[in-house]
Amino acid sequence: MKLKRLIKIYQPVELHTELFFQYISSEKRLSKNTLIAYEMDIKQFTEFLIPECLTSVKEVRHLHIRSWIVEMMQDEANPRSINRRLSCLKTYFKFLQKRGLIEGNPMAKVVNPKTAKRLPESVTERKLDLLFTQKEWNNTFKDQRNRAILETFYSTGIRLSELTGLKMSSVDFGSSRLKVLGKGNKERLIPFGKNLYDILRGYVLKREEAFPATLKTDFFLTRDGDGMKGNSVYEVVKKNLSLVTSQEKRSPHVLRHSFATHLSENGADLNAIKELLGHTSLAATQIYTHNSVEKLKKAYEQAHPKSGKEV
Repeated sequence: MKLKRLIKIYQPVELHTELFFQYISSEKRLSKNTLIAYEMDIKQFTEFLIPECLTSVKEVRHLHIRSWIVEMMQDEANPRSINRRLSCLKTYFKFLQKRGLIEGNPMAKVVNPKTAKRLPESVTERKLDLLFTQKEWNNTFKDQRNRAILETFYSTGIRLSELTGLKMSSVDFGSSRLKVLGKGNKERLIPFGKNLYDILRGYVLKREEAFPATLKTDFFLTRDGDGMKGNSVYEVVKKNLSLVTSQEKRSPHVLRHSFATHLSENGADLNAIKELLGHTSLAATQIYTHNSVEKLKKAYEQAHPKSGKEV
């Protein structure tokens, strides 16, 4: 591993990183992007420890981690970025402790920097309605595929990686359900309505017409007949959302947030939204309730005579 070579050159302390990365890759089954981020986080922490001249990972104390936090804050790192790196260290030291490689966990006395609550960005129902009903979709393979991609994101709330992972067998037209492989290789079933049913059916007919003899199992294909990659899908979403909104974020995740926000605003049960999104914790889903409350608060401040607004 590149990381292990760097440690051997710059830092003689044995950090057991190879064992750790084997663990989070094979047992925790973290995504490729998370593995890359964790590798970079450990590398940065290792480089920070070089002047300390430690001889064993057992010598790492909470004061070292606090000093690292201070240095990152002095470098004007975003609190969310700092907390993400600390999350990596928390997983790392917990692993070492479980394996008996360290006795105490230095992360136990570390307090994460506070971050401002960031509400997820979404697109209004009116604007999405304009995109789906007012835009003229041509009866071509490309247009019908792009329309199906956008409708699938908004109608099911799936992630980008989940959409690119869809196979022909993932779409059950008989029961109107998608079988999705989410984070941690966890499967979930997501129902869809007649609107998406008709659009997906239309796309499949175009797919069969364009590639009658293809053996490709990927559901969404490029014009060359290959499975679509994340960057291509991202561009499809960004280009089409640009037609109805000028907001900075115009990604597949914005459509996922729109799906959840609109469900919440229309009275859907929070636990149901949690299951549809594939969240492991209800706390992650509650952000959509806050989003609705913020909109209500704004409406109150703008309209109610006792809101305390300036006149």
